Amino acid sequence: MAVLIEDDAVVLFQGDSITDGGRTTLQKRELGVGYVLMAAAVFSAKYPQKNVRFLNRGINGHRVKDLKARWQKDCIELKPTWVSIMIGINDTWRAFDSNDPTSAESYEADYREMLTRTRDELGARLILCEPFLLPYPEDRKAWREDLDPRIRVVRELARELDAILVPLDGIFTAAAKKQPCDYWTIDGVHPTPAGEGLIALSWLKAVGAM
Repeated sequence: MAVLIEDDAVVLFQGDSITDGGRTTLQKRELGVGYVLMAAAVFSAKYPQKNVRFLNRGINGHRVKDLKARWQKDCIELKPTWVSIMIGINDTWRAFDSNDPTSAESYEADYREMLTRTRDELGARLILCEPFLLPYPEDRKAWREDLDPRIRVVRELARELDAILVPLDGIFTAAAKKQPCDYWTIDGVHPTPAGEGLIALSWLKAVGAM
């Protein structure tokens, strides 16, 4: 598979704390220290001649409605040629820790609006990363009923808009058969270093860079 990202591309990563990766709290760490940094570092080292620029605008705690509210400033005005998004786990999490749910229908509508704007106004290619969840600790199992419809939304939007899908939920589930859940995440959601590496490798494979 050839590398899909063109020469002189601008690749924007968007999402919540997993994408943020400490970006908003660490000085001089504009890509954070998580999977975004790992993916950008490996890509840039393997393909220096492509001169690809990587941006990160993930923000800790954000849900799909938060992305939508800042999409003009944190996406459209940056004029990326590729946009990679991972969003949805906080839409589920807030239903359980704050009694503040987001319906799957609202999630889909806001997500579709952002993606459609990006395609129509920028002509940018899209990469959709599934939100994922491992059953660690045990109470995370109850979250599945809320999260699974969001994962189905992401898969359908990827098909509908010809986006690249990074099927992280299945990838993490498969990984948890090789090592326990706490090897990959600290709480079923936030990755350990191994989990960050797994996301980065999966992303690079999806764009033909591995």
